[in-house]
Amino acid sequence: MTKAFYSSGDVIADRRADYARMLAEGGDYAAAAELMGQALELAPEWAAGWDLLGTYSEKTGDVSGAISAWRRLEALDDEGVFGARLKLAAHDAGAAGEGTATSYVEALFDQYAPQFEDALVGKLGYRVPEILDAMVVEEMARLGIARFSKAVDLGCGTGLMGERLRQKVDFLEGVDISAAMIAETARKGIYDSLQKAELVAALNTRRAEADLMTAADVFIYCGALQPVLAALVPALKPGGLVAFSLEAHDGEEALFLRPSLRYAHGVAATRDALVVAGLDILRFETAVLRMDRGAPITGILVVAQKPMIELTAANDGESGDHVAA
Repeated sequence: MTKAFYSSGDVIADRRADYARMLAEGGDYAAAAELMGQALELAPEWAAGWDLLGTYSEKTGDVSGAISAWRRLEALDDEGVFGARLKLAAHDAGAAGEGTATSYVEALFDQYAPQFEDALVGKLGYRVPEILDAMVVEEMARLGIARFSKAVDLGCGTGLMGERLRQKVDFLEGVDISAAMIAETARKGIYDSLQKAELVAALNTRRAEADLMTAADVFIYCGALQPVLAALVPALKPGGLVAFSLEAHDGEEALFLRPSLRYAHGVAATRDALVVAGLDILRFETAVLRMDRGAPITGILVVAQKPMIELTAANDGESGDHVAA
């Protein structure tokens, strides 16, 4: 993440950092890293400066230098806004930890919000809302669903998914971790309700209230899928649908953290997680989701359904019979 520039508190250090950024914009990352090193000699407690030094070092191929910078950053950034833990984990220099790196993701999208749609749709060919919506429409026709009474769009962003859902939903709610994203989408008037919250925390407050949930390119920031589904399924009404996307990989690991700091999920592991969560898989497809650094990103697209009747096992104590439903 290219964090917005913060002053180091030292005029000379800031000037050198400005020159370093200009050099980096021109592609001379080695000179940029050297200048950032000089700036940090003057301002050694400057977290944003260590983040920039790590980025420039990585760009030159100096991974050990980048890791060293990110270790200093991790020690200085108590809230994890700069994502040092994730950057170290992506280079096998530490553990990513559990769940969403909330402070990092929030800061990332707060910064990204103003240019989000231009960058994602205009430059990277983002197609997830379009594909997921088409899959949902096909399943609505197959299942005989005319409309949804309530849908929750998790990680709603600027409303790209919500725009497609609006005409088939009576009450549409958006949830996003970023206040800036919420502000962007609020101006469009797409949603009936908007909530700023981390998605697992938001889901844990709900019980059987939505008949559709969507998450377009959201779980890629959450790590393991099982805890997310464990929170999501109870919030769905019986018979409710969930539609979401993941970045895919074909390896044996359930997931791994890419240098982009997004998680890629294994195809087989994703199927297993859906089954363990008690969901019926209606659609499970792979497709190119967008471009990233000139390369296509292949993803998994899922539509699943919560069973109308939850199957449980019961012990009839009076008769002594064991009944499994």
